[in-house]
Amino acid sequence: MDIDGVFSGGGIKGLALIGAYQAIEEKGYTFKRLAGTSAGAVIAAFIAAGYSSRELLDIMDDVDFHKLLDSNAIIPLPILKWFRIYYRLGLYKGVALENWLEEKLKARGIYTFADLPPHSLRVIASDLSNGRLLVLPDDLDKYGVAKETFPVARAIRMSASLPYFFEPVKLRSLEGVSYMVDGGVLSNFPMWLFDRENVKKIRPVIGVKLSHDFIGKPKKQIKNAIDLYGALFTTMKDAHDSRYISRKLEKNIIFIPTEGVLTTEFELTPERKLELIQYGKSKAESFLQKWPY
Repeated sequence: MDIDGVFSGGGIKGLALIGAYQAIEEKGYTFKRLAGTSAGAVIAAFIAAGYSSRELLDIMDDVDFHKLLDSNAIIPLPILKWFRIYYRLGLYKGVALENWLEEKLKARGIYTFADLPPHSLRVIASDLSNGRLLVLPDDLDKYGVAKETFPVARAIRMSASLPYFFEPVKLRSLEGVSYMVDGGVLSNFPMWLFDRENVKKIRPVIGVKLSHDFIGKPKKQIKNAIDLYGALFTTMKDAHDSRYISRKLEKNIIFIPTEGVLTTEFELTPERKLELIQYGKSKAESFLQKWPY
């Protein structure tokens, strides 16, 4: 059966999304349209390019995540990293990540959005310069940029540029230069792209979200400034989407709580990576036993 799919952001925790994809694929469902943010945008793009879950498992098994963290200079002292953040706006450039994405997509003949079926892939980025949410490739017209010739790998890098961790991506257009960062700042789970009120769905939609469901979501404990910052960023990521997702939509979402793993924990052991993937698969398998409702 053909379905549409939405994948949330979550950094390295996105490995669990591959496990969920594997369960969905084994159940006989095929994605026709996909949307995602950050890590979810990476997985959505690979699926849109035609990669099977088995192939994604091989890709993630082979990649050295540390090689995706490219710095402009050697930083001998940890304190000097703060100077890099101040002047370069991020610890890592993000170019290595884009090059890796480009390599994997080109292996399937995907260079620009023109190489994909129309509307088959949309990803979310955040335009800090203009204070707006960006749906790629749809909103590129607003910048005078041809969406058909825009590189898919560049769009995914924009969506996955975690603030302060990766440098913002500069989009040059007739408006000047706009700084793009992780779409999760404004919408970490863009299920609203495929589910609008009073619009009949073309096909069923499954969402995969790296969090608790809304009933089981634990309350944030704020005891110091670091806790406050974490709660602030989480609220920015989730408040918009949480308000949108009603109980009616919640029944179409696979929730995968991933506490204990940091978004930027790129030094995960092979065993821990496999655990995350298997955890995502088990959660999806349980969900699919009673879906569609």
